[in-house]
Amino acid sequence: MRTQVAIIGSGPSGLLLGQLLTDAGIDNIILERSSKAHVLERIRAGVLEEGACDLLDRAGAGERMHQEGLPHDGFDLTFDGKRHRIDLFGLTGGKRVMVYGQTEVTKDLMDRRDATGGKTFFEAADVRPHDFGSGKPYVTFSHGGAEHRLDCDFIAGCDGYHGASRKAVPADAMKLFERVYPFGWLGLIAEVPPVNHELIYANHPRGFALCSMRSHTRSRYYVQVSLDEKVEDWSDDRFWDEIRRRLPASTAEAMTIGPSIEKSIAPLRSFVAEPMRFGSMFLVGDAAHIVPPTGAKGLNLAASDVHYLFEGLREFYADGSSAGVDAYSERALARVWKAERFSWWMTSLMHLFPEIGGYGGPFGQRMQEAELEYLVGSRAASTALAENYVGLPY
Repeated sequence: MRTQVAIIGSGPSGLLLGQLLTDAGIDNIILERSSKAHVLERIRAGVLEEGACDLLDRAGAGERMHQEGLPHDGFDLTFDGKRHRIDLFGLTGGKRVMVYGQTEVTKDLMDRRDATGGKTFFEAADVRPHDFGSGKPYVTFSHGGAEHRLDCDFIAGCDGYHGASRKAVPADAMKLFERVYPFGWLGLIAEVPPVNHELIYANHPRGFALCSMRSHTRSRYYVQVSLDEKVEDWSDDRFWDEIRRRLPASTAEAMTIGPSIEKSIAPLRSFVAEPMRFGSMFLVGDAAHIVPPTGAKGLNLAASDVHYLFEGLREFYADGSSAGVDAYSERALARVWKAERFSWWMTSLMHLFPEIGGYGGPFGQRMQEAELEYLVGSRAASTALAENYVGLPY
């Protein structure tokens, strides 16, 4: 079997890259270890930058997003019992974000791939990239009880943090940067209307909270918890009581509660692998970097990686130039590190930290409050927050 670009992973980054390549006449095959149903069941972030929305439009997969997605022109910060709105639209000259679930993005891209004849092997076991340091890379995998070899020009590793792509890279060829945070997010989804038409980020002495949504009738809420917490110890009643404690009284009183349809705890980490290219193989999205969800950058960073890689591959096949693929890692990492900085800063600003090295405890809380006061009182500081939140240019 042969293709021009072998894509490992059928999450949003793999599907988006595959569709852009297909539409440009560049042959590609996607290999996915999970079933199609399992991929579609994954619940992930749902705040899209304009750059990500533009790429979905370019891939012919943005129609339903524009019909059902929720454009947001701002969000609220709460601290010291008060709410303060960050006017994204006004501060950035007309930019906004789109609230649209990653599950829906994945479905739209899968439907588009099916409609355009793209080839995907689901439940492909033991996927392994080979010889990507040479000019003749290939991928081996098992499917349908048979062993397969897929020869290709390039390999795109879009298979996430635990995937096979990064694991195939020799340890001495890569530098890893990581910070693991001493807490996680307990998230709950319920079929209740959101407490606000825009997101609310809450700083509170009991810990961080976030009020988000998936639609006008489905809410997604989070509270900061310690890493030793277990989701089975959190009844719905306990969750609703806790999140309302962390919000201003008027907001808590307006919140509609109901039974959860999903509840989970996610640890937070910052992670970057450098470089993002190894010969003929490229790491894309979570395979190369992880951000804490505070800044809503995970899926958006994967989209910008796809942008840089697609442009490089398009240029290679259309013009015979390798300049774009050669520059992929440098271009992608320049944006990755800026998003890592923003996500780290937002996380540091909004969360309760243990009193280690002077960053937590009462002093740390006062420092956060002082910075939040400055942030909402200074147009320059609010603008810096807004331009990072809506997404830096590609």
